[in-house]
Amino acid sequence: MSSGSAPKPDVDWRHMRADPVPMLDLKHETTELRADLLAAFNRVLDSGQFVLGSEVAAFEAEAAALLGVKHAIGVNSGTDALTISLRALGIGPGDEVITSPFSFFATGECIALVGATPVFVDIEPESFNIDPGLIRAAITPRTKAILPVHLYGLPADMGRIMKVARDHDLFVIEDAAQSFGARWHGDPAAPYTGTIGHMSAFSFYPTKNLGAYGDAGMITTNDDELALLARKLRSHGSLVAYQNEMLGYNSRLDELQAAILRVKLPSLERMNRERRETARLYTEALAGKPGITAPATAPGHIYHQYTVRIERDRDSFREQLLAAGVSSSVYYPRLVNELLGMGPAADFPVARAAAGSVLSLPLPRRVEERERVIGALEGL
Repeated sequence: MSSGSAPKPDVDWRHMRADPVPMLDLKHETTELRADLLAAFNRVLDSGQFVLGSEVAAFEAEAAALLGVKHAIGVNSGTDALTISLRALGIGPGDEVITSPFSFFATGECIALVGATPVFVDIEPESFNIDPGLIRAAITPRTKAILPVHLYGLPADMGRIMKVARDHDLFVIEDAAQSFGARWHGDPAAPYTGTIGHMSAFSFYPTKNLGAYGDAGMITTNDDELALLARKLRSHGSLVAYQNEMLGYNSRLDELQAAILRVKLPSLERMNRERRETARLYTEALAGKPGITAPATAPGHIYHQYTVRIERDRDSFREQLLAAGVSSSVYYPRLVNELLGMGPAADFPVARAAAGSVLSLPLPRRVEERERVIGALEGL
């Protein structure tokens, strides 16, 4: 022992536990892609362009080609993508937009931010998505649009939603923040989410299946005029410097984030297949477990989150999982209408029940971590 070092206490390693499997660990991804990421960083640094340059243009083209949509417009975040889409469609004060109360706060927040009123309808118990059968009853003369959410990566029933919209001459804005790469019905020839409505909003927050390393988002549309308007709105209402045509936003996707997303985009389909396989193994492990309901299965589901229902004490269940070495999260414990101060959760019994029972599990890419989660589920 060198001078000055203190004797180390005895440690009983038999009682030491590894850190729990985290909900998300991007270190594995950054290690795997490090060479390509560094090349992308260097490419941007060498270019001297950092906002709305060649990387953004290339990512927009590549994303549009993958999705099979005419226009993809890079913006600052998924929240801005929703807000700008609403603005581009002329939705504002006096208008109503029908949406789900069971989502991230931004879904309803963006409607309120443009001055419109969110009108919430309940969700389906299995998919957690807006119930198309309840939409017609919520339509009033002030209704301007329907904003379905493809929650947890499972596409909403766009066939029924689009029929309601056509029957009542309404716009449809897809909140596809959690579903980049999900196909409606899962058929290889079926359209991707984000290509069916009039406009759609994606998020590339780092936790998403296709995630940047900071905030980033995208708007998609097949309408030339709406695309042009969205491009103006993302840059202070202007396409040409000092020729501002309207009040807009500073919501430009930066070059570094676009370059990162270009590195990751070619691997998206493979990584979504891996998530589906992990989800399948989890569902098998949960078969027959009392008080736990596995999520709905669908070929188009990309499992942004693997979310179960806990029909027992959720907090105790989470403690049990953590003791077995598995983290978990609740998305979402409160309804959007409550957070906006727009009525009690009792108005939406299915969504209220979901908020009180859902629990999302990690979907790690490392085989050893996946096996730890499966072992914990089998031991419940």
